[in-house]
Amino acid sequence: VVNKTVLPLLAARSEESRTNGHVAWSTHTLESKAVEDFRRRLKYFFMNPCEKYKARGRKPWKLMLQILKIAIITVQLVSFGLSNQMMVTFKDENLMTFRHLFLKEYKDPRLGSYALYTKADVYDHIYYIINRYTSLQNLSVGNLAYESVDGKYSPLSVCQVFYRNSSIDPGNDTFDIDPHIETECCLLICVCVSRLLSVNIYLNLKTINLQTVRHHELPDCYDFHIMIVFDNRAHSGKIKVDIENDVRIYECRDWNVEGTSGKNNYLLLLFDSVVILACLTSLILCTRSVINGIQLQFEFNVFFHAYYNKIVTWSDRMEFVNGWYILIIVSDTLTIAGSVLKIGIQAKFQTNYDVCSILLGTATMLVWVGVIRYLGFFKKYNLLILTLRAALPNVFRFCCCATMIYLGYCFCGWIVLGPYHDKFRTFDKVTECLFSLINGDDMYATFLQMRDKTYMVWLFSRLYLYSFISLFIYMVLSLFIAVITDTYETIKHHQQDKEPFSQLQAFIAECRDQPESGRYQTDDDPSTCCLSPCGCFG
Repeated sequence: VVNKTVLPLLAARSEESRTNGHVAWSTHTLESKAVEDFRRRLKYFFMNPCEKYKARGRKPWKLMLQILKIAIITVQLVSFGLSNQMMVTFKDENLMTFRHLFLKEYKDPRLGSYALYTKADVYDHIYYIINRYTSLQNLSVGNLAYESVDGKYSPLSVCQVFYRNSSIDPGNDTFDIDPHIETECCLLICVCVSRLLSVNIYLNLKTINLQTVRHHELPDCYDFHIMIVFDNRAHSGKIKVDIENDVRIYECRDWNVEGTSGKNNYLLLLFDSVVILACLTSLILCTRSVINGIQLQFEFNVFFHAYYNKIVTWSDRMEFVNGWYILIIVSDTLTIAGSVLKIGIQAKFQTNYDVCSILLGTATMLVWVGVIRYLGFFKKYNLLILTLRAALPNVFRFCCCATMIYLGYCFCGWIVLGPYHDKFRTFDKVTECLFSLINGDDMYATFLQMRDKTYMVWLFSRLYLYSFISLFIYMVLSLFIAVITDTYETIKHHQQDKEPFSQLQAFIAECRDQPESGRYQTDDDPSTCCLSPCGCFG
C-alpha cells in the first residue's frame, strides 16, 4: 500500500545504509519523526468523536446524525406499529366473527378443538354454513358484503377431497386404496367417509376498516377469502373443523370523509422520505469510515513488517474494522428497505405488513443497541462493553458445545415423550419447553402431565427431566457465567495496571500527545482530508 508514512520510512532506512555517521544520524531523526507521525495518526483514528473535536476541531457529524436517527426512526416505528396493530386486530376480530357466524355452537378453542363425530353432524354443519351464508347480511352486525365480479356475486363452493377408490373392511383386516387424490365441487354433498380426506367450503366476503378514518388515514377495503375445512385425514372418527382466512387489503375506490383532505398521508410520506435521506447519509459516511479503516489497516501491516519485521496478528487487524459502523450500516439498510415498503403500504401498492414490521423493528433495535457505543466513552460503561467483546469468542465456542447436548435432549424428548405430552408434541415445542425449563418455567406442570402414563414412560420422563434440569441449570449455566466473569476480571486487571492488550495498543500507547496539544493539526486542505483514513467527520 503506497502511503505517506511507509515510503519515507523505507527510503530513510535505505539511505541509512549508504551514508556516513552524520547522515545516518539525520536519517534516524527522519525515521523517528515518520514513526511518531504514524503513531499519532493511529491514535487519532482510535479517538472518540469528542477527542477528535479537541484534536482537530472537526465536528462529530456522524454522532449528531445517529442521535437524530434514534429519534426519527423510533417515531416512525411507533407510527407504523400502531397502524399495523390496528390492521392485525381488525383481521383477527373478523376471523373470530366468521367462526361464530358459520360454525354451529362454536365455543372458546381453549376448551377443546372444534370437531364432529357423526355423519349427521357433518351434513348438519355443512347445510348450516350454507344457510348462514345466504342470510348473512340479516345476521351480521358488521359491514359485510358478498364479493361480486362483473356485477355478479361470487357463489359459495363446497368441495370434497378424497381418495379415488377405497375398500376398507376392519372386521376382516383388509383394505384396498387407490392413493390418487381427487377433488369434486358441487352443491349436493354425498360424503363417503371411508375415502374422504376433507370437505372444503369456500366463500368470499368484503368489508371496510373504518378505524383508519379515526386515525386520519386512507380507508382500507378488505377482501376475505375464507375456507372452512372439515379435516378427516387422520380417519380416527374425529373430523376437525376450522376456518382459514386469506386477506387482500386495498384502497377503497370511492370514499369521502367530512373534514379530511388526506394531508396527513402526505406528511407521513414526507417524514418517511426524511428518514430514508438520513439513513442514506449515515450509510455513506459509515461505509466510507469502514473503507478508510481497512486502508489504514494495510498501512499499519506494511509499516509493522518494514520497521519491526513482524506480522500483525489477526486480532490487531480487526481493531481497524469498527463493528459499530457495521451495525449502523446494517441498521440503515434495513431502515431504508422498511421505509420503502411502508410508503408502498400507505399508497396501497402492496400489503407486506409483516415484512415491513420485521425490517423496521430490527432496524430500530440495532439503532438503540448502537447507543452503547457512545456509553463506551465513559470508563465504567466501557469496561462492560470490552468484556462483552472479549468474551464473545469463548461464549460462542461454549454455546456450540452446549447446543450439541441441548439438541440431543430435544430429539430424545420429541421421540419418546411427544406422543404423551403436549409440550413435546413437535420439535419446535420441545425446544421452547426445554429452554423455558432452563429459565425457571413451571416445572411442576411439566412433571404433572406425565403422571397418568405408562410406568416405563413415566419413569423415563423423570430421569429425562431431572438429568436435563440438573445438567443445564446447575452446570451449564454456571460455566457460562464463569466464562464471562473470568473475562471481566482479566480486563479489569489490565485496566487497573494500564497494561496494553495487544501490539497495536502498545505501539499507540507510546504516543503521549493529548488531544488538546495541537500536535494532531494537519496542513491538509479540505479537498484531501476526506481521503485520509481518519476522515473529515470523525
